[in-house]
Order: sequence, then C-alpha cells, then structure tokens
Amino acid sequence: MSPLRTILIAEDSPADAEMAIDALRDARLANPIVHVEDGVEALDFLMRRGVYANREEGLPAVLLLDIKMPRMDGLEVLQRIRAEDELKRLPVVILSSSREESDLARSWDLGVNAYVVKPVDVDQFFNAVKTLGTFWAVINQAPELE
Repeated sequence: MSPLRTILIAEDSPADAEMAIDALRDARLANPIVHVEDGVEALDFLMRRGVYANREEGLPAVLLLDIKMPRMDGLEVLQRIRAEDELKRLPVVILSSSREESDLARSWDLGVNAYVVKPVDVDQFFNAVKTLGTFWAVINQAPELE
C-alpha cells in the first residue's frame, strides 16, 4: 500500500485555512496536511524549492486553492501547474469566495478539476471541505506519473 499523500491547502485567510484543516481532520482523513499562505509558496512546495527543497518526493493528493491571494493569485498558480509536465495531472480544486463569472470561466479554461464557492455559512463550509477531502484523498484514483 502506498503512503498517504499530502493534502495541500493554499489559503491566505488563517481562519479559512484553520476551518478547512479542522474539517479534513473531522472527516478522519489520515493524510498529512500542508498549509501555505500564497501562490508563490504553493509553487515552492510543488516544485520542491526554497524551504521545501528537502521535502519528500511526490505530488499531493489534491491542492485546495484559493483565488484571491497575495504575491501570486490562484489562477496564476493553476496556469503554471498546468504548464508543467510533472504537475499537470495534479487534482486542483478552487475553493474561493469569488462568485465572479470571469474567475469561474478562467478556472475551467485553465483545467481546474472542481470549483467550489466557499459557503458563507460555517457549517456548510465545514461539510463542503470534508466532502472534498474524502473524495480527492480517498475515493479518487489518479493515474500514475510516467
């Protein structure tokens, strides 16, 4: 059996990140969870550079990606991920408060796997993240990288 793959959360709001982590833990997922605060740090993690240069090899099970972040927004992160052969199959779920049609359309054009608008209601947000985590970390089967 392969080791559990990390769930990567790229979210600049400490409150939203903490709630997402709590929801994933409440879903009883044993996967390690890594939280980064912006798009630059997300790419550093994925590309094993900077402070993440010595992390174990392998891609996360899923990237939960906010759109509105400092230094580099989620759409630019998604564009860069899809341009890299090693990363292009990484499941990416946009988890954003943005309901802007342009963000939604651009996310799909860039190859997002799912786009979830963060519910304003705390319980709905919690349940949405639990469901996302269970699907992407446990149920979904990703193809092996060549």
